Amino acid sequence: MTTASSPARRILCLWLPRLATDRRARERQRSSPFAPRPEAARAEPPRATVAKVGAAQILAAVDATAEAAGLEPGLGLAEARALVPELVVEPHDPQADAALLDALATACDRYTPLVALDPPDGLFLDVTGCVHLFGGEAGLLADLRARLAGAGFAARVAIAPSAAAAWAMARYGRADILSEAAVADALEPLPVEALRLAPETAAALRSLGLKTVGSLAAQPRAPLAARFGADLLRRLDRAYGHEEEPITPRRAMPLLVMERRLAEPIFQWDVVAAYLARLAASLEERLEARGEGARRLVLTLFHADGRVSGTEIATTGPVRDPGRIAAVFAPKLDALAARLTIDSGIDLIRLMAFETAPLTARQGDLDGHAEAEADLARLIDVLSARLGAAAVTRLVAGDSHIPEFAGAALPAHTQSQGKWEPVSGPGFAGQESSLTPSSLRSPAPGGRPGFSAAKPDGKPQGHFSWLCSGAAALDLAEGAAPYESEPEPPERPLRLFPRPEPVEAVAGVPDGPPVRFRWRKVAYVVARAEGPERIAAEWWHGGAVGPTRDYFRVEDTDGRRFWLFREGLYERETSVPRWYLHGVFA
Repeated sequence: MTTASSPARRILCLWLPRLATDRRARERQRSSPFAPRPEAARAEPPRATVAKVGAAQILAAVDATAEAAGLEPGLGLAEARALVPELVVEPHDPQADAALLDALATACDRYTPLVALDPPDGLFLDVTGCVHLFGGEAGLLADLRARLAGAGFAARVAIAPSAAAAWAMARYGRADILSEAAVADALEPLPVEALRLAPETAAALRSLGLKTVGSLAAQPRAPLAARFGADLLRRLDRAYGHEEEPITPRRAMPLLVMERRLAEPIFQWDVVAAYLARLAASLEERLEARGEGARRLVLTLFHADGRVSGTEIATTGPVRDPGRIAAVFAPKLDALAARLTIDSGIDLIRLMAFETAPLTARQGDLDGHAEAEADLARLIDVLSARLGAAAVTRLVAGDSHIPEFAGAALPAHTQSQGKWEPVSGPGFAGQESSLTPSSLRSPAPGGRPGFSAAKPDGKPQGHFSWLCSGAAALDLAEGAAPYESEPEPPERPLRLFPRPEPVEAVAGVPDGPPVRFRWRKVAYVVARAEGPERIAAEWWHGGAVGPTRDYFRVEDTDGRRFWLFREGLYERETSVPRWYLHGVFA
């Protein structure tokens, strides 16, 4: 129910009774949603779409020519051909019809951001507070009708205080604009089907002589509820406006909207950028009044032929400076210009803020730290816009000791607090590393830190304490000077695979390290190994407890170092443990 301070709710219902056949006609012309359809060079034959119901083929939709010839949906195909031999039939494609309905809903965003689907052939538009932009409700309906008719769509539209009343008037009524005071009188003569009842309910009401909404509304409510259930009364109440009926918009409602409707379409992208700067300046005033900055902005461009294009940005922190907003959008507009042509012109530009955050003025400090942070944020925003959010990331620790879930690379502009939480449990199916065995080269003599250099006799010069069996270190060659102590090698590989990759491994004893393994069809012989490092399953998360992992750091005879693990404890969790390679140390 509306209050004295809120405008009366106004819902527009759009019905497309021949959506399927209109879509087929438009496919033959290859048109955009609202693009004018060229005049046909000759009269079209009657057309229909056919669906298979059980073993029978029936007409699912008919065009205007077929309807004028006496055909209607639900008629059998054989009977239809007997009545109209020249009938052209095509298979019914509800998925394609739904896609077209969704495209039309996107095109109708020019009237209001609150557009809801009413499948299979309708839309609801909440135009409350929007009609003044079109010269009133009559002006909005005239504009919508003109665009639909020019594009070749048969359509009926109506505006009413409720979605149920608008639906009833669009399909069964004569009035296209219904005030709140006129709802009862307009609904009374309509058939009971106008209440969106199930076919069997409508048939039962008709058998009782209740054929119109008015006759039904005049009956006592208790017997109706006892006979037909509470849903019938709910349908009545919603139609008369006694009960609010929410509609579910396809998209979230933006927090702030700035738009510019153009008297003449524009065709140059630099002009689009200029209008974007103006909208950003207007948005700055609104954000400043709220003490906020925008975190996510969406730019939508409405083309005169019904196409809708656009892009969006997300920023590291709240922003409202028009120059910075325009700078972040610049690479996005360049990308749009590279793949789109403005054939019919753009007649509406809309800038929407979907996420905001508090933004207060900050005084600069003497060491320039605040300015450096701001410069970094601007750099991240521009790079993310130009390269994509997935290309500019930051590392975040995960609340897990399972290696592949211990951290994640998130878009750098996000500012989530705390640690990253994995969305799925440990599993070994999925991505593969781009590493190949040929990329794991043997270290050259005098190699980099973390590698050992070999003497001509093949004995190592450096220490391998982390790869030795037990606690004993390898002996240096007799008479050789001790090699300078190296930093402790990392406990984790330098390159960790996104998912462990299965290998075929052979161990000397069931619980021991591998002595050889095969990875990606290449065999490796293990020279040294250290381990195991045991990592148990995270039983506290609930659900099934996974097997235990025993990790080993191994080096093959060519000096390549790997991180492998055995999954499952022998004779306690499994009789045949499996081996996986999880990363490499070079």
